[in-house]
Amino acid sequence: MRTSENSADLVAAEDVLLFANAAITATGQREFRSGALDQQLSLDFLHTYVRVNYRRVYAASLALDINDHNAARIVLGLLETAGEAGAEERRTEGRLIAARLARLPPQRVYRLFGEVRRAGINNRRTRAIMRDWLAARPDLGHDAVKYRSGVKTAARHVHLRCPQGAEPLAEVGAFLFRPGKLPRYEHPLLDAWRRAHYEQGAVAELPFTVAEGFAARHGMKREVFLKRAAPRMTRLERLRTHAVAQRPDVDLAVMPLTRLALYVLALPFEQRAARRAELTGALRTAARRAAGRHAGSWGRVHAVLDDSYSSAGSGQKRRRPLAVALACHYLLGALAAPGAYRGLWTSGRGDALLVRPWGPTPLGMRVLDALEPGPGGAEADRLVIVSDGWDNAPAGLAGEVLRVWRARLDPGRRTAVVHVNPVYDADGFDVRRLAAGVPTAGIRDAEDLPALVEIARFAEGRTGAAELHAYLDRRVALFLGEQETEKEAVS
Repeated sequence: MRTSENSADLVAAEDVLLFANAAITATGQREFRSGALDQQLSLDFLHTYVRVNYRRVYAASLALDINDHNAARIVLGLLETAGEAGAEERRTEGRLIAARLARLPPQRVYRLFGEVRRAGINNRRTRAIMRDWLAARPDLGHDAVKYRSGVKTAARHVHLRCPQGAEPLAEVGAFLFRPGKLPRYEHPLLDAWRRAHYEQGAVAELPFTVAEGFAARHGMKREVFLKRAAPRMTRLERLRTHAVAQRPDVDLAVMPLTRLALYVLALPFEQRAARRAELTGALRTAARRAAGRHAGSWGRVHAVLDDSYSSAGSGQKRRRPLAVALACHYLLGALAAPGAYRGLWTSGRGDALLVRPWGPTPLGMRVLDALEPGPGGAEADRLVIVSDGWDNAPAGLAGEVLRVWRARLDPGRRTAVVHVNPVYDADGFDVRRLAAGVPTAGIRDAEDLPALVEIARFAEGRTGAAELHAYLDRRVALFLGEQETEKEAVS
């Protein structure tokens, strides 16, 4: 009896980890080896399976470092099937949903609200969640201009009352549902939108994405428009426009690490080489910021980093796997003790700044190199492998090397090994693994690496569902506690 219970716990833990990996890496977009439809069908199955069989875990996943696409899908799934949960479960789910919505980008939330409306989810609880989120927005007038259709859909669905008069909410209501009725607006952005229809000078006052349409209507030159719009751009908009224009006058020091790595890889080799000091300094600064309290605490770290041809990603996720590897390279350097990091690229390159997707994936050979003692004959405390797991030169060598090494040379586990994989394998409903005894975790942003290494230990099969559920409970408590702290700070 105990054996069957243990087996059931192990299966449950494996199911939970499988879903966590998918929710971190998969976005329903085309990957190098699978199409968008395969990705979407695979995700549909996993979401339904985990929601039906492990609803508590499904909701708790909102507290993990999952990507925004899957967070929105979980919220929609929980709201759509609220009748399947008990009263206490619904209360916990409501708090998790509210906390996660507060962290999602507003455009993603408005898109989710549109899906809620199309799905016909219109119970009192759902309307309350949507009203609370709208009420917490710092400037609904700004949202009405930038996300007009989204705000309009949400306001209709929750029956948002927009009174008559000069109140801010009344102006937003007039702007959305009675355009042209007011001769002018007190809210500066609403009035700028009105004037931008006939006044070119008002275009620069609008959010960048809205201003682009008006600039095209007025026939403004792109360079002139970008110069005027620069003060109102978000950091990401500024990075994208400067990357397209190949202009170096953008502050890279404030960019998130993985986003910065994507920017670097989009630059031609000549620019990377010419701006080596600036780019390397920015990557190291972002890595130290991402390492935070973990900086220098990982001891001796060796890494195998995949820059094979498949790291080019797809048209929808261009160079994403390679960007994650590059970002992890600099982050691991910050996490390791000073001077105790060694990064090995599958191509054999020694210049991380000039990496490009090229060649096969000889993971086995690089793992052998990484397991060699470093300077002074010291073995690594950690071996981190960043790869999509398609070891093909020769096929399967990496898994066999790790199996033999763990069984014969390091049974005491002096060196901790973890494989982080940035690519979801739709056919396997998981990220591809190198070997059964090597803990594997999905990764989307390098910044999540310390947390993913912690959750990956559950994949070794030495812990059961009880330990995993305890870990999830701690993450939920921390997640909701942070949300309450933020609310108190705002109030």
